[in-house]
Amino acid sequence: MAKPKIDKVRERRIELEIIADAHDEEERAMGWYYYLEERLHFPFTATCIVKRSISPLQVKSEVSVIGIPSEDECAYEMFVLIRWDRKDGLGVPLSQLKPIEEDSDASTRQAVDDWHYWVRMGYSF
Repeated sequence: MAKPKIDKVRERRIELEIIADAHDEEERAMGWYYYLEERLHFPFTATCIVKRSISPLQVKSEVSVIGIPSEDECAYEMFVLIRWDRKDGLGVPLSQLKPIEEDSDASTRQAVDDWHYWVRMGYSF
């Protein structure tokens, strides 16, 4: 994905709501984790938008997103749980998924868009 233009509104939201009091990588990761945990409303349907070697999903696959894994699983990248062939779901990178508008609310779409922006800008924890 191409690096987007700076979005001043999104930058401000990230700075003030997500990483406001973060002083190191771990605190930035936890800021993102709690922001997503609060803003993502499960379940929702999403489409895979990019292939990743760590995930079984193919581009254009539709999945049901059912939750977020533990904080430990999200220490270096944000993951979500999808309905899969195991009872507790399968963790996949959130950067792989785009919520389907008809099956997700505005809060969920904005939170995912914020994470995608962060990733595309090349920011890290």
